[in-house]
Amino acid sequence: MEREYGTDPGLLAMKELLDQREAERLSSLACLSRAGVRRRPEEVGGHRQAFAVDSDRILHSRAYARYIDKTQVFYLVKNDHITHRVLHVQLVSKIARTIGRFLGLNEDLIEAVALGHDLGHPPFGHDGERLLDQLCRAHGLPSFQHNLQSVVFLERLERQGRGLNLTLQVLDGIMGHDGEIHNRKLKPERDKSFADFDRELAAKAADPKLELVPMTLEGCVVRLSDTIAYIGRDIEDAIELKLIGREEIPAECGEILGRSNGKIVYRLVADLIKGGAENDEIAFSPPVSEALRQLKKFNYERIYLNPAIKQGLELIEACYRRLFAQYLDDLARDRPSSPFFAEFLASQSPDYRETTPPAAIARDFIAGMTDDYFLRQAASCGCRLPAIR
Repeated sequence: MEREYGTDPGLLAMKELLDQREAERLSSLACLSRAGVRRRPEEVGGHRQAFAVDSDRILHSRAYARYIDKTQVFYLVKNDHITHRVLHVQLVSKIARTIGRFLGLNEDLIEAVALGHDLGHPPFGHDGERLLDQLCRAHGLPSFQHNLQSVVFLERLERQGRGLNLTLQVLDGIMGHDGEIHNRKLKPERDKSFADFDRELAAKAADPKLELVPMTLEGCVVRLSDTIAYIGRDIEDAIELKLIGREEIPAECGEILGRSNGKIVYRLVADLIKGGAENDEIAFSPPVSEALRQLKKFNYERIYLNPAIKQGLELIEACYRRLFAQYLDDLARDRPSSPFFAEFLASQSPDYRETTPPAAIARDFIAGMTDDYFLRQAASCGCRLPAIR
């Protein structure tokens, strides 16, 4: 049994008071902190509520520290004003907490899910995710999906393999956050257990197209806030890099949502808040949802699939393949002096190597890399590196 720090009776009494106030203040649809359930029981002693503890554990994790140099959309770009993954998750957290405050939801749960939702992203964003997925499938592993990898980091790799022992509600929200799917409304699938969570994790790994729905309304809010956070921000970044002009935003989208990130965020957030959550669901109004769907389509065609942002991708792909092969060889030949052993396996529990297939170990190491660390490792293996524009 794990133990939280602190057993001061005065602080524990204050925690009880916070729990009482939370029950009185929050909506009947909110997930109360006292409902948080962990895979491994912990001795009650700390003064912090369950989801606030989870936020702190994520914030102080090694995986969170690596957000600082992970691509959001644009990579190999010399521009300090372009969004990186660390800013994106903070924006998601802020937007989702604002929505949650108006709807009477648990902001601590929202924050924990938001901060942890993208931990599993590999170097170079979704292009890197696609490349690592190809390598995983080629070596007999299930598909690579960053939301599932986030769970791997949080449950299996942090704290030398002990994991962070986060609550089910937080892990479920992280696993089911998929912001790439367009939903007009979301209704939580409540009353899940860890057994349900494990079954969904396995089912999603086997079928990437399987749509998961969070078990809490807070998780649903984060999922929609993920889209709100990136849709206009990516447009601003693309304009900054002169890939598109603001006047190219589709007329109907501009009329309904606005033509700047600030207006887009405001319109989408206000629409969700006005819709409320009385029916245990959160929803965009039909016209706003359709405008958002069209704006997503515009972003995909003009930004995410734009060949101008793919420069250097062939070299990155070669680096991915070279590193994956190198780490498999390091394992096969048992090279303890390699960075693979010294900077990754040495920090894992002994049974991690014994119970994890070699290809999955290589996957976990690469998925955790920042962009810069990936390029340094690739250079040390003799890879030709792409130029920074």
